[in-house]
Amino acid sequence: MILVREHLFVGEQRLDDADLRLTSPGIRLAQVKEELYSAYLYLSMSAYCEGINLPGFAHWMRLQFHEETNHALKLFDHVYNRGGKVILQAIEQPPVDFRSPVDMFQQALDHEKKVTGLINHLYGLAVKESDYAAQTMLQWFVSEQVEEEKNASQIWEQLKMVPEKGAALLMMDKHLGSRAASAE
Repeated sequence: MILVREHLFVGEQRLDDADLRLTSPGIRLAQVKEELYSAYLYLSMSAYCEGINLPGFAHWMRLQFHEETNHALKLFDHVYNRGGKVILQAIEQPPVDFRSPVDMFQQALDHEKKVTGLINHLYGLAVKESDYAAQTMLQWFVSEQVEEEKNASQIWEQLKMVPEKGAALLMMDKHLGSRAASAE
C-alpha cells in the first residue's frame, strides 16, 4: 500500500474514494499484507545473517519476524472482531542479499519508516471517519512504530561506527543475540 499524491495504491491498483474508508476491504487487506511482508522481510534478513555467521543478528531478526506476524494478527483479529472479512493476498519476495549488516539495517530502517507512514495514514482515515475503535487499535501501532524506528536506527548508527569485520562486529552480534522476545 503506497500513498502517492493523495491517492492510495495497493500494488499497481489505485483505490478510489469508496475504497479509502478504513472499513473497506482494500485498506484492511493492504495493511495485513504489509505487516506480513514485514515479517517475511525480517525472516529473509535472519537467513542472510545465518549465512554470514552472525547468529546474534539472525536471532534479533527472527524476533522481529515474530513481532511483525503478531502485528498482522492484531489487524486480522480487529477486522473479524468488527464483523469484517480478510482475504489474504500474495506477498512479494523480499530481498535475500545485502551488501553488509549496515546495508541490511539501513533497509530495515527505511522499511519501518514506510510502515510508519502507512499506519499514520490509516489513523488519519480513522479520525476522518470517527471510527473510535480503529483509532484505539491504531494508536497501539503508532506507538509501536516509534519503538521500531528507534531500535532500527540505533543499531544502524552503531553499525556505521564499527568495521564490517572484526571484534566490534562480533560484540554487536553477541549483544543482539541476547535480545529476549517481547510480551506483546
